[in-house]
Amino acid sequence: MANDKVDILLLGAGGREHALLMKLAESPRAGKLYVAPGNGGMMQLAELAPVNQDDPDSVASWAESNGIGLVVIGPEAPLVAGVADAVRAKGIPCFGPNADAAQMEGSKKFAKEVMARAGAPTASYRSFTDEESAVAYVRELAGPCVVKADGLAAGKGVIVASNTDEAIAGLHECFGGAFGAAGNLVVVEEMLEGPECSLLALTDGTTLVPLATSQDHKRALDGDLGPNTGGMGVYSPVPILLDGELDAMVRIMQSVVDQLRADGITYSGCLYGGFMLTKDGPKVLEFNARFGDPETQVVLPRMQADLIDAFIACDNGTLADVPISWGDDWAVSVVLTSAGYPGSYEKGKVITGIDAAEAMEGVTVYHAGTALGADGSILTAGGRVLDVTAVAETFELARERAYAACDLISFEGKTYRTDIGLKAILGRENL
Repeated sequence: MANDKVDILLLGAGGREHALLMKLAESPRAGKLYVAPGNGGMMQLAELAPVNQDDPDSVASWAESNGIGLVVIGPEAPLVAGVADAVRAKGIPCFGPNADAAQMEGSKKFAKEVMARAGAPTASYRSFTDEESAVAYVRELAGPCVVKADGLAAGKGVIVASNTDEAIAGLHECFGGAFGAAGNLVVVEEMLEGPECSLLALTDGTTLVPLATSQDHKRALDGDLGPNTGGMGVYSPVPILLDGELDAMVRIMQSVVDQLRADGITYSGCLYGGFMLTKDGPKVLEFNARFGDPETQVVLPRMQADLIDAFIACDNGTLADVPISWGDDWAVSVVLTSAGYPGSYEKGKVITGIDAAEAMEGVTVYHAGTALGADGSILTAGGRVLDVTAVAETFELARERAYAACDLISFEGKTYRTDIGLKAILGRENL
């Protein structure tokens, strides 16, 4: 029955998963909630499941023996490893694509080939398995380009090169093992110009339901300077979209889901489209096979839907029947990081002030890289530590609340960008 309680196992340990957990817990259908491996904030809502999130057999067997009614896979690595396949083989509903569909993120070359067949607009590219040929190609390009490790690199395998020397250095990094096996195959793309926009969508392999637009800030430092990171902050919705751009992005994503289906692959779960809003219309920068991080932390708080119903519908092909709507509020999230991120950083710093921040109207603090200390204190345990998210009726108020909340939180080495969302205020013509 549609109103039965559902016990849920959620895989992952970041801010994205904390946001998913909180939204799942809001559902009247939420039964027991389990997480693996979880973080310091998630343990307030869920129990720890003793499974390895990247081991398909471990996850599927534990879910079966514990009566789990829905497995939700947050990160990309378990998807590419085939955890969803193993769970579904046990007859358990699962949110997240099977391994064949997860190649949309697991291999940039695979994704490019699907896009070509679907006629989806994207940057021109070539792929290489040896450094010498790749270097010859970027010398031939003689200008800006983007160098990408083909496989999973935790959001860090992309080098945006403004000149040939930077491109060659990026190639050397990839082929030199900086990203492990992910860099054995390298994709070199043309540089697209324009503002970026992320669009997450739910799909059951046929129906595609776009969620709200968002804009991530990847660079470590103010003014979009410094190295690329997993994301330093984000806001939703994106006010700089021109007429027709959202419809174009949805059409592109639908064409890719349709193409995969034509190729014999059912894509079920969240498809994340990263777009560049070029003068010729939106073009795909990348596809990811799961919810974005930190995009999830501003999209889910604005979403009006029963997430359990929506996720089960993605699995069983009935997504068209699930009501999903949006308020007209705004959300801004600022990521608090450990000093040194995305390079090396220290862990184990005591965090204070989270309760004070969450006492503010419209503020939620999602834990990303945290752990529980023996005395119950919250400690830093990662590069991206907390996502401080504020929701309000105006963009300016949401941004103001988020930064006021950041000021209330303390830990040794706390760093963050002070310009998250300024692009939305400046307007399209000033970007």
